[in-house]
Amino acid sequence: VKVKIPFGNKYLDAIFSVPEKKLTYGVILTHGAGGDMNFPHLVSLAAYLASRGVLCLRFTCKCLNVAYRTKAFKTVVEYLKLSDDYKLSGVFLAARSMGSRAAVSVIHQMRQDNDDDFIQGLVCLSYPLHRPTLEYKLRDEDLLLIRCPVLFVSGSADKMCEKQLLEDVVSKMKAPKKIHWIDKANHGMAVKGRTMDDVMEEINAQVFSWLTEIVQLELE
Repeated sequence: VKVKIPFGNKYLDAIFSVPEKKLTYGVILTHGAGGDMNFPHLVSLAAYLASRGVLCLRFTCKCLNVAYRTKAFKTVVEYLKLSDDYKLSGVFLAARSMGSRAAVSVIHQMRQDNDDDFIQGLVCLSYPLHRPTLEYKLRDEDLLLIRCPVLFVSGSADKMCEKQLLEDVVSKMKAPKKIHWIDKANHGMAVKGRTMDDVMEEINAQVFSWLTEIVQLELE
């Protein structure tokens, strides 16, 4: 179901992937610095989750300014929260690369506003912990302030998220957290000798398994 979400004097393009049965929880998905809501990883994850009873709303926001992306993401969260069509108990934010930085900021802001009850958790796909070769400049401030459950899915060969550095940051986080490493995957989740479908199957299954652990959904 295609929708246009009002955002200031513009609209954000978005698509719902709607399960056949009654909905309890949803996932809001967005892309990284490149691409849009039709980025293959997001399409694959949305289809996988929707087929298992989880509503997915993925949206496009192409601006490269993290503050602007955060504002857009927050608008989408509010839109779904107030939706008459889909009355949900809560949502998870799931995003790739730069989108996951925006998602982290949204959760931090909504917590400051005492308005984070609706958000059940966060999935960071290829979180860009630092720029390539700039490992000493970590983007970890907001991560350390989060309290909701977080799942990181990262490639062990990601040049924007050195394995030991992420493990060190995660060990300091107060939130319930988990890292799933995709062996030998780069920032785009490409792995030599594996098809992207095969890698996405692993990622999708991990995300769904973690979601059900968090909310103990009665899903088939």
